[in-house]
Amino acid sequence: MKKIDRKSIFANIRRIVVKVGTSSITSLDTKLDLGKIGNLVKDLVQVKSSGKEVVLVTSGAIATGMGKLGWKKRPDTIPGKQAAAAVGQTHLMRIYELVFGEYDQLVAQILLTQGDINDRKRYINASNTISTLLQANVIPIVNENDTVAVDEIKVGDNDTLSAHLINLIKADLLIILSDVDGFYDNSGKVIDVIPAITPEIKAMAGGEGSAVSTGGMITKLKAAEIVTNAGEIMVIANSQKPNIVSRILNGENEGTIFLPKGDKLPSRKRWIASTHHKGTIKVDSGAKDALIKHGRSLLPSGIIEVVGDFEFGDTVRCVDEENVEFAKGLTNYSSVEVNLIKGKKTNEIESILGQIYYDEVIHRDNLVLIGNQ
Repeated sequence: MKKIDRKSIFANIRRIVVKVGTSSITSLDTKLDLGKIGNLVKDLVQVKSSGKEVVLVTSGAIATGMGKLGWKKRPDTIPGKQAAAAVGQTHLMRIYELVFGEYDQLVAQILLTQGDINDRKRYINASNTISTLLQANVIPIVNENDTVAVDEIKVGDNDTLSAHLINLIKADLLIILSDVDGFYDNSGKVIDVIPAITPEIKAMAGGEGSAVSTGGMITKLKAAEIVTNAGEIMVIANSQKPNIVSRILNGENEGTIFLPKGDKLPSRKRWIASTHHKGTIKVDSGAKDALIKHGRSLLPSGIIEVVGDFEFGDTVRCVDEENVEFAKGLTNYSSVEVNLIKGKKTNEIESILGQIYYDEVIHRDNLVLIGNQ
């Protein structure tokens, strides 16, 4: 691949989300490292002073709580994790406030769950809150609300949360800081640029994270798919390199860049891409081609199978005949109704259901393509 001009790629970046992992701000697994945090804060303040808007997504609450509670092993139970997060989040934010305060930089705490993303009103409210904080020259510090989150409303990891945040606030760039220099190929060399997340790239990803974290390279690839599908840029880089965020923005050859898949998605489609699906609709090859290549809506005639229990307005995912997910959208019909009309022509809907609400099961305005299409 032709070498890219990193400086030009980052020249027009205005709003940045920086995600930092547990290992990047702790030492001995569960103790906050003031040196690491100090270097991170200094770098972010410098970036902000250059005219950029910065949002920090931080891990470390559960690990910090474990240290405070004297626990050596990450809790297996939800109440245990929530207790550790409740203790750790307070201490974590106090440290951030103190260190940012050395530069007279105000910070704010934002705690989110998948439930805040799925609900359109709560999603918009969160977006407005963060945008207002940025306008007031505050650096929002975001974490998952692990003190109350259960599986049904959890994002699950901060790599994914930071990617959803790109959509939530329409940021231009996600920088994921970790303990690695970037995304490695099979020979152990950092890949400079990844233009598309192919099956070969996915095969290079390793396993899960450490004993005190939930993220691994697999979750970072998932984040990259969300970000690049929205038309934005993501970078994986090493948090331990001095002024790493500033150096990336200055065009230095640091980290792995994931390039946008296409044009920037509008706000509504960004929200759809971030919501959790309630069910699955399997379509035939003709319907898949119509959706991907021709920008059409999903009609009942192309539907093969329905999985899950969903209602009108819920998010569903679309998979092809090989069960590969390629789109998400808001359904105009319930799972019961789609089961009744699948494989049928539009003019048969009324005779089957007794009435017709929409010609389409998913309208193209409420559908977003995902993955490497």
